[in-house]
Amino acid sequence: MCAEDNKRGYDHGMFVPLMLMWPKLDVPVNQLSILSSLNAADHFKLGEALAPLRKEGVLIIGSGMSYHGFFYPLPSNVTAADASKAFDEYLQKALVHTGKKRKEALENWKEAKHALVAHPRSEHLMPLLVAAGAAKDDKVKCIYHTKDYLTISAFQFGD
Repeated sequence: MCAEDNKRGYDHGMFVPLMLMWPKLDVPVNQLSILSSLNAADHFKLGEALAPLRKEGVLIIGSGMSYHGFFYPLPSNVTAADASKAFDEYLQKALVHTGKKRKEALENWKEAKHALVAHPRSEHLMPLLVAAGAAKDDKVKCIYHTKDYLTISAFQFGD
């Protein structure tokens, strides 16, 4: 079910990036919540449904991180650094694909090495699947990548 909620404020995953990109706040914005199911295939389909808006000049932003296991206990056999590196490598490879291969790789993200260490809860990854669904076959480029301690990346679809 979809409903407007004027009582709830913007999520920090939305207002912080937008505040940095448009500090004058002179851009109309509409925030969509992730689906409560946290189902990867449904989020990809949501992106596919939003894709036609791109032709109307709508910028679709999926704000999240390639690693978000900060507050969860780690298994004894893995470090956060190892988990973030392994999952980031999976995302890098998955996103290079287009079409059905990209979709299948992202929908099956939990099968990646250390996926559930990198994302014990998937709400910080689902925006990426929405953006990927909206991107269709657009090429992806990594626009941010750090390996300081954790390996974290951000991606852009299209030009």
